[in-house]
Amino acid sequence: MLQTKMEKLFSKTYYLNAGECNTEGELPMWALVGHIIEVATLHANSWGVGYAHLIKHNQAWVLSRVTVEMQRYPRVDEHYTITTWIEDYNSYFSQRNFEIQDAEGHSLGFVRTIWMVIDLAKRTGADIADLSYLHENVSNRPCPIEPQERLRPLSGGETTTHRVSYTDCDFNRHMNTVRYVELLMNQFDLSFFDKFHLQRVELAFLKETRYGEEVTLVRAEEEPRTWRVNLMAEGTDHVRSRFMFRPRE
Repeated sequence: MLQTKMEKLFSKTYYLNAGECNTEGELPMWALVGHIIEVATLHANSWGVGYAHLIKHNQAWVLSRVTVEMQRYPRVDEHYTITTWIEDYNSYFSQRNFEIQDAEGHSLGFVRTIWMVIDLAKRTGADIADLSYLHENVSNRPCPIEPQERLRPLSGGETTTHRVSYTDCDFNRHMNTVRYVELLMNQFDLSFFDKFHLQRVELAFLKETRYGEEVTLVRAEEEPRTWRVNLMAEGTDHVRSRFMFRPRE
């Protein structure tokens, strides 16, 4: 394993241009999730344990859970910084957190994620307990948002369907994480997002969705301004999610 100076914290600064904004002139949730994956990857690469290292053993990191809680989103023409660190790990899962800050260092929100390493041939989890770099680089930096509760199946709700197409897929030939988020958010219309701020999102990735599959998206309101949206294929949940909104000021 490559031995370099291992920093417990890793940060990357971004600039939000108009072409990346959503209709409210803010950083979209799907773009934020994409940046989270990028920052996590860069941090792992800086330790020498990213994709290039794991693929030699036919393994890869896989995102299992994401919880995002934002007080506000970066706006067009703003710089913002995403900082990541490892909170804890066990034999199969690594808990990685993030903070999003504006150019003045004010906190905009936090993210909790859970990652696992899978054997690409067996499609099963690999034991990461012996990865010493995780033990040596756990940080005590706090993450104030609550962890994600277990998301359960939905018994009913409004449904739409989608056929997984070319632009939905990544180089593994299954639907990529950013596209999942886009599809889930498209279950709400533009006027809804004009009225409501997306305060918290919980995502649980359960099963890969492959090219050509027809998926069903089911949406149901749990309580006022809190919605569950699940994505399934052939009766099996592939993604479960919860979206929590508040009125825009």
